[in-house]
Amino acid sequence: MKRSIFTAIMILSASLAFAQQEIKAEDAAKHEGDSVKVCTRIFGAKYFENSNRAPTLLNAGAKYPDAPLTLVIFGDNRPAFKNKPEEFYVDKNVCVTGKIVIYKGKPEIILTGEEQIIIH
Repeated sequence: MKRSIFTAIMILSASLAFAQQEIKAEDAAKHEGDSVKVCTRIFGAKYFENSNRAPTLLNAGAKYPDAPLTLVIFGDNRPAFKNKPEEFYVDKNVCVTGKIVIYKGKPEIILTGEEQIIIH
């Protein structure tokens, strides 16, 4: 019984991974609620260590304030990253997977682990 549950979970996970659509960073606002893959450049980043939830913000697709997509890593998730994200990913081309959420009118993807952001 446990094996069949495990198999079912693995099949579901694999099918969800393939269900993600690849979009451009500048189209992120049109995909609120969608699980997507975005390949783009990280133009800048900032770690707000003393702010509520200690977010790290990565500007994807352009420099702040014109970035069409922001990648957010909350302080609780920073230990899931081997390197400081605000230094490591800047000026790199990455592919990111996650769900688009809109915060204060701007699209974001919340990252909880390194497996969501791959350098290419």
